[in-house]
Amino acid sequence: MSTRAAATRARLQSAALDLFEARGYRAVTVEEIAAAAGVSHMTFFRHFPTKERVLLDDPFDPVIAAAVAAQPADLPAIERVARGMLSLAPLLDQEPTESARRGLRIAAGVPELQAGMASNTAETERAIVEVAAAPGRERETRIAAAACLAAITAALLDWATAGTDRTLGDLLTEAVVTVTPQLADAPVPAFLGATP
Repeated sequence: MSTRAAATRARLQSAALDLFEARGYRAVTVEEIAAAAGVSHMTFFRHFPTKERVLLDDPFDPVIAAAVAAQPADLPAIERVARGMLSLAPLLDQEPTESARRGLRIAAGVPELQAGMASNTAETERAIVEVAAAPGRERETRIAAAACLAAITAALLDWATAGTDRTLGDLLTEAVVTVTPQLADAPVPAFLGATP
């Protein structure tokens, strides 16, 4: 994505968050978001296919799956998935977190967006299984991914609504270590793969 396109996308997201917080998600139209960002509604649709995608767009599935696939294949599935996710903690500490917190807080209060978050999680799970599951270990990998993703989702929702100052990387680490306590003190190198 070009710098100009990324700047437009960021303006759209910022305008949407401001409007959603001020008036509620359902009361805001795509046209109002576009106007507040200083672009046409057609420009909005070049960046987001629907209003809900402003809050639910998730470009990280390929990165998460690749991070899991980069872990040693002979590990038990739960440890392989957990190590892959832990390797992403440094990346999350570099991401802008306030807009993520605002978006999650809004999404957590809207039932159709909660369903969208669940759908995103299921897509992430599928991506992990597709890229990282060893032949014959798809079920085991799916269960491991579901467990880790559920823990991360719970931690993220708590972070969004409770207002802690902890970083996303810290929260991801705590969530994953809750599922796999044997990794609490294990050194997990940061994943150096491509970012979205």
